[in-house]
Amino acid sequence: MNVLVVNAGSSSLKYQLLDTNTEKELAKGVCERIGIDGNITHKLPDGRKFQKNIDMPNHAVAMQILVDMLTNKECGCISDMSEINAVGHRVVHGGEYFSKSVIVNDGVIKKLEKCKDLAPLHTGPALMGIAGCTEVMKNTPQVLVFDTAFHQTMPDYAYMYPIQYTHYKKYGIRRYGFHGTSHRYVSAEMLKILGRTEDTKIVTCHLGNGSSISAVKDGKSVDTSMGFTPLDGLEMGTRCGSIDPAIVCFLMEKENMTASEMSNYLNKKCGLLGVSEVSSDSREIEAAIAGGNEKAILADKIMSYEIKKYIGAYAAAMGGLDAVVFTAGLGENNPALRKNVCTGLEFLGIEIDDEMNKKAFHQSENIKISKGNAKVQVYVIPTNEELVIARDTAELIGK
Repeated sequence: MNVLVVNAGSSSLKYQLLDTNTEKELAKGVCERIGIDGNITHKLPDGRKFQKNIDMPNHAVAMQILVDMLTNKECGCISDMSEINAVGHRVVHGGEYFSKSVIVNDGVIKKLEKCKDLAPLHTGPALMGIAGCTEVMKNTPQVLVFDTAFHQTMPDYAYMYPIQYTHYKKYGIRRYGFHGTSHRYVSAEMLKILGRTEDTKIVTCHLGNGSSISAVKDGKSVDTSMGFTPLDGLEMGTRCGSIDPAIVCFLMEKENMTASEMSNYLNKKCGLLGVSEVSSDSREIEAAIAGGNEKAILADKIMSYEIKKYIGAYAAAMGGLDAVVFTAGLGENNPALRKNVCTGLEFLGIEIDDEMNKKAFHQSENIKISKGNAKVQVYVIPTNEELVIARDTAELIGK
């Protein structure tokens, strides 16, 4: 089955066409500047890349343009649109309505619209992407795969905040967690390596410009660092992560900030960027560290320390630890960060093989970086969210 995986933003539309029988990528690309002027970048597995500036007034037009690219004789990989058997959409927030992937219908769309307040920057664009697909590919079934769904197995004492219960019920304020599709993929890969699901305790570390850590027990998420929004948890590229909530009120008063200005500050001006005053890009941070920049060194230490604390806390919450997985941009490609995180966790049974850790850099394979006799296995596993979306889509449509 050929599945078109779509990730819609307010002015962008990322896509990837996969053959779920072979699990091979057929093509991928991105439509950008939708509603402004428009351009598309289209790539094939053999390395060829095609770019085109073309007017894209809305997501429906962008969908038609990407379908034209997929079926084009020069840069395409299929003969016509009928070879796209289904569309799978990445959706950031499913609230409490969706605990698993679903086929699109009118009832699903109505529930998704109720999630707008929980993720206004993401849900609106997702709905536009779905509408665009519906207009262009009227008879092609569509499936929604939610970033929050994997974490719906958290117990109430893990997802509830100690606020007034009436506000939880009224506004849906609780821990939802994000990056669920990635945590789901890498934890499933780790379960294959362990050879079992029952009585397993895994900590998965999705580390990138946005980062989250999850405790996965018996294959199910039981806790995660991101909360009501993706702002919670670790220090990230530009996000502060968990801080004393009184800081928000204090700074708003001292700096005369509005709620919108404070949200922008916490989400876009803090984290690695805010502490280092260098950049949110880890490569630039690493260069600054090499040059002896003390603030860059501090920003890096904060991140390593916080990841280390989460691993220890989740090991305690699960009553033990079998494996730690590093994934995403930083997790897969920053040996120094992985080393700093794991150093000092030997009491848990974590022992890093320095040579293997250094080799785990821009690799496409799962790589063990712990010593052979270590009690806890540590792996670098490249994430593949698009494949999860394609698999779910094929499974649901197949039924």
